[in-house]
Amino acid sequence: MFVNIPLITIIIAVVACIYASYSDLKFGLIKNKLTFPLIAIGIILNGIYVLITNDIFLFLEGCFVTGLVFIVGYVFWKMGAWAGGDVKLFTAVAALIPFYATSYYPTIVTYQILGWQFPLLSLYQFPFTVIINSILSMLPFLLVFVFYIALKNKPHLISELFSPLKDYEKNLVLTLVISSSVTIAYYITFELKFQIIILTLILIYLLSAVISKIPNKIKAVLVSIVTVYALINNWEITITGIVFLFISINVIEIIKKLLTSVSKQALEEDYKIDELKEGMIPAYNLYENDDEIYEDKSTFFGRLKQGISSGDVSKLNGPQDKLIISTMAAGLNTENIEYLKELRDKKKMKDNLKVKRGVPFAPSILIGLLISLFIGDIAFIVEKILMAIVY
Repeated sequence: MFVNIPLITIIIAVVACIYASYSDLKFGLIKNKLTFPLIAIGIILNGIYVLITNDIFLFLEGCFVTGLVFIVGYVFWKMGAWAGGDVKLFTAVAALIPFYATSYYPTIVTYQILGWQFPLLSLYQFPFTVIINSILSMLPFLLVFVFYIALKNKPHLISELFSPLKDYEKNLVLTLVISSSVTIAYYITFELKFQIIILTLILIYLLSAVISKIPNKIKAVLVSIVTVYALINNWEITITGIVFLFISINVIEIIKKLLTSVSKQALEEDYKIDELKEGMIPAYNLYENDDEIYEDKSTFFGRLKQGISSGDVSKLNGPQDKLIISTMAAGLNTENIEYLKELRDKKKMKDNLKVKRGVPFAPSILIGLLISLFIGDIAFIVEKILMAIVY
């Protein structure tokens, strides 16, 4: 029993995420009757386990971590990034598996690759690894989802999605600039005998920015000299690094397209007011100012940037007028729809509303959980790989 309770909580969490993924894909929601009992079960089982181990502080820490995960999820919910079901599912996973890869909470499997012990976890608690992995797992899932929607309904978006590949000359120049910056940064850090990954990355960024802004002819000479020097010292690592950077830059540009213009066009549709249903998510916040109805297309990060530049924190809350409907992931309710019909009948707004298609997040939570259990923290692994490459 000493060992089995952590295993039982892991099995419950995985099975629950599988069911939540099915529910989210089919019905577009994660039911409260799934998540609330899971939170209670997690707290109860870990409470029993702590009684066996005689470590009450471990239980209190687990409850604190669970509460902290809920707060983080609530912030994402307020930003409109996550639905309420997503927040509660993350909280349930935290309640079930507050710790992992510790003496009291052993891993399911352990194995080694190139001398590294897996699963490779970071210093922060396991539920935050699940959150990070889930967010990173969302990118390939979103790519497939948007690709399917675009291919089915808006095939012209496919060419726009992969348009960065046409700028291969620009991306190749950027690749050589960054690889040269890496070489120079490595030489500087080696000579000064400091090897701090964050400072090295900042130095690489600054060098890349400076080299990018110098005249093209001087840039070509400098990049050529540094690249030849790198090839002479270690041609295998240099060529591998250049190829890796070139592929990464193209992938990043495609992801930027995916997360901005392409996903916006692929996931937004115009609906007549009478066609609106509960749960549909408006593409923009809708405000009312006297007799004027207007859309607020600003994003949270856009308002954050504006608030920082102006020094006016109130800008984070958006317009001060009456908010009619919001882009919160919970979507429209019956009252919202009836009020929109009333505004339409009074000729205060057009007979249409732009709605964004919700992307199921539960499958990404499932993928993030499985990666966390069997592989580890993706962000931490990437950091380790970068340190191995740079040093």
